Amino acid sequence: MHIGTQFRARSDSDYEVFAQLGVNHICGYPPGNYTEWTESHLSRYREKVESYGVALDLIPLPLNSAPLDRQLAEGDCVNIMLGKSPERDHEIEQISNIIGACAQAGIPAVKYNLNIIGIPRTEPIRGRGGSTNSSFRWTEAHQDEPPTMAGCVSTDEFWDRINYFLERVVPVANEYKVRMALHPHDPYTPPGYRGVTRVLGTVDGLKQVVRMHESPYHGLNFCQGTISEMLDNPSEEIYDVIRFFGERGKIFNVHFRNIKGGKLDFAEVFPDEGVVDMLKAARVYRDVGYSHMLMPDHTPQISGENEQGVGFAYAYGYIRGLVQAVEAGE
Repeated sequence: MHIGTQFRARSDSDYEVFAQLGVNHICGYPPGNYTEWTESHLSRYREKVESYGVALDLIPLPLNSAPLDRQLAEGDCVNIMLGKSPERDHEIEQISNIIGACAQAGIPAVKYNLNIIGIPRTEPIRGRGGSTNSSFRWTEAHQDEPPTMAGCVSTDEFWDRINYFLERVVPVANEYKVRMALHPHDPYTPPGYRGVTRVLGTVDGLKQVVRMHESPYHGLNFCQGTISEMLDNPSEEIYDVIRFFGERGKIFNVHFRNIKGGKLDFAEVFPDEGVVDMLKAARVYRDVGYSHMLMPDHTPQISGENEQGVGFAYAYGYIRGLVQAVEAGE
């Protein structure tokens, strides 16, 4: 396994910074609209990334973590989660084309979300040294917030929409041997919140989804932070969850972040100050044979001009140290 990042390069100098910090594998963001992501377009982007000594391991599909109305405004594929045909069939065709183009361009994996309500959060809190930490406290949430443009979606309807997508796209991933990394729902929310029961917001839901259309190319963008947020006692439970999915070869990328708290009451913190023993977690990834990226996902915002970049740089160094430690057998 190796250190990676999904920090979106703001200019070409960020690719230089990645290499200088030892971050030699990334999830990158090809320029232009996804409808332009042909084999030649993606190949040019991969070659540019590689010119900085960085490998392009992963790119996102146009199925992101934002609420559907925002995804619609950004021009992403919303009809898949709206369950609206024939529009979703056209979107699935476009996504299948991207997967094929990735294979031809030498990009081995894609990540994606199957999300409706986005990433609910409450007011951020102050963390270490006055940093700003994202948080979610159910008692402070607007529990009667109305549904999104999707309206009320039952559990069965949600699974049907997920199945409809996977049934058509997993065979394409099999054909082209491109790994598809699905992100969990962040965070767990009580059934019916905003009209939706988030079926990928529990460990049982994640177990169910990886069993659907079983394939070595269908697995998880394993967000350790999000999964910790599903658990009553993440400091004890997370390691067995890593083992379950890791031993089955279902972890394709890891968002290696930490939290304080647990289900329905947590804050995102720096990796060294949360409830999860990150060295112990790294040992479990090693022991199950995980061989892809460990990357920061969200980090607290800190003071200064580069409030996110410096926080990510801190996390890179921390993760690099852990990887070296577990590789040394510590």
